Amino acid sequence: MYESSNKILVIEDDKITRDLYLKGLKAKGFDTISANNGFAGIQQALECIPDLVICDITMPDMDGYSVLNTLRQDPLTAIIPFIFLTGSSNKADVRKAMELGADDYLTKPSTLDELLRAIAIRLEKQATLQYWWAKKFEKVPKSVFVDNTPSAIAPEETSDEEATIPSKSIFPSIPQLKEVFDFIEAHYHQGITLCDVAVAVGYSPAYLTNRVSRQTGETVNCWIVKRRMAGARLLLQNNNQTIEKIAKALGYQDVSHFSRQFRQHHGLPPQAWRKQHQLVSQK
Repeated sequence: MYESSNKILVIEDDKITRDLYLKGLKAKGFDTISANNGFAGIQQALECIPDLVICDITMPDMDGYSVLNTLRQDPLTAIIPFIFLTGSSNKADVRKAMELGADDYLTKPSTLDELLRAIAIRLEKQATLQYWWAKKFEKVPKSVFVDNTPSAIAPEETSDEEATIPSKSIFPSIPQLKEVFDFIEAHYHQGITLCDVAVAVGYSPAYLTNRVSRQTGETVNCWIVKRRMAGARLLLQNNNQTIEKIAKALGYQDVSHFSRQFRQHHGLPPQAWRKQHQLVSQK
């Protein structure tokens, strides 16, 4: 039922209870880490990027609600499944937990089987979502930095000279991240997100974000935007399509969103940048 690679973080201030959870989870093949307070739990979550977090609510200094709220605000830990396991069965407490984004709420005393079922449901849901995202992209061929012109642009809208403009990868040459960058290159014009890339390469979004950030200093989403901006520059400089068509060809549903991002990266709106650089290229 469980994969040995599943890493569970247990945040519990009571040592006896914490050790009991850890022992039971280890016996079922989980890789476990633990923390005896909320602050330590957040640090462990950021450093280890677990697949699931189990947390008590009533703890000294920082309660479980604060832990959950903090983790949900950090892109590295925002979507990690989170289960409260606490002595409070008050409806208001349960409601507050759900509003903060908890995935489940178990009350003590709970049996190990009840906890394992809750974990299994959360991990199965995550695996199902990854499966369907993988199915969504499995028939789309992967390219390796060959064509800078999105396939959404019709052949007649690009001249032979423009279509053969040599491309140079914007991505760093890091063998461990090649599959990540290959996927972005092949699908950046389809409106992909961090979750799509994570599913394609077989990692959780949180783990992938952490891995790419540590090796490049940039997030996955940042690399997606950088690739789209590179495509935008090429298209703006080498054809006369409308800004709206170019935005759609690069995976943007909203032309205003594209224009804002372009201006943030280039200091000019797309149309002004095009006029400036087409004039330069014609000299």
